[in-house]
Amino acid sequence: HRRFDYRPKTDPYCQARYTFCPTGSAIPVMKEEDVIEVYRLQAPVWEFKYGDLLGHLKIMHDAVGFKSSLTGKNYTMEWYELFQLGNCTFPHLRPGMDAPFWCNQGAACFYEGIDDAHWKENGTLVLVTTISGTMFNEMAKWVKYDNETGIYYETWTVQASPDKQSIVWFDSYECSKFILRTYQKLADLGAVFEKIQTNYTSIILFSGEPIYLGNETSIFGPLGNKTLAAAIRDFYYPFKPHRTVGAFFVDLLKIIDRVILNGQFYLFYNLEYWFLPMKYPYLKIIYEEVPLPIGSKASFGV
Repeated sequence: HRRFDYRPKTDPYCQARYTFCPTGSAIPVMKEEDVIEVYRLQAPVWEFKYGDLLGHLKIMHDAVGFKSSLTGKNYTMEWYELFQLGNCTFPHLRPGMDAPFWCNQGAACFYEGIDDAHWKENGTLVLVTTISGTMFNEMAKWVKYDNETGIYYETWTVQASPDKQSIVWFDSYECSKFILRTYQKLADLGAVFEKIQTNYTSIILFSGEPIYLGNETSIFGPLGNKTLAAAIRDFYYPFKPHRTVGAFFVDLLKIIDRVILNGQFYLFYNLEYWFLPMKYPYLKIIYEEVPLPIGSKASFGV
């Protein structure tokens, strides 16, 4: 996943149904001698709206919590889409614009408090390590860098087969990857993690070797490939939001025909388009273990 030099301003066309990070705040500077508990937080996606529905499918959202021993204050940190998941996964086809229009930025959100009921009821709230104030402050600097350079949400992992050793063509870039990066940074700083099982959700597409198609300019620009441009727009059209159940099922049949029966998928990744020759089992949602990182006790700061 490519890193960028800066985060571009979002276009006013991109609108969120739910405000991004509504109570967000700056990350505080902790006193060096503080002892801070670090918590693994996980709950079903959209639990606030659908309860445990997506939890049964193991479609989970991840975050990390902190508790300061000196102040007693709790904090939550997470990373998610600025304009909801649908906008990050598929583009808008805007009138008068040849190229699909993406609202696919993601970002970190930090705010005071941990909503115990939210994380405990259908998910996880468990202590994973303890760090010093110094380590927390170093992590905060890294979060700023990570947030300014890793700016686009990517829903899909794309790999060659369901085998554990399968080639991964493209890796996702979503909430769980941010939490894994955060844990790794803390381990690099000397945090020693508890020996507990930690599982994460991945949505995987299965494809033969991807074919590079080009970027927005080379495909949709004045000298672009009009046939390819039309094919990409045609592919994305059925994924638009639907006003009626009937329209949804009509487009669902088109999607099944294109992706499964004809084995076609167009992926937008790092501002470039790729063709995926899809193959069985086409798509799978997995909830698999990714172990907590191993820290160096020699540099443990508490």
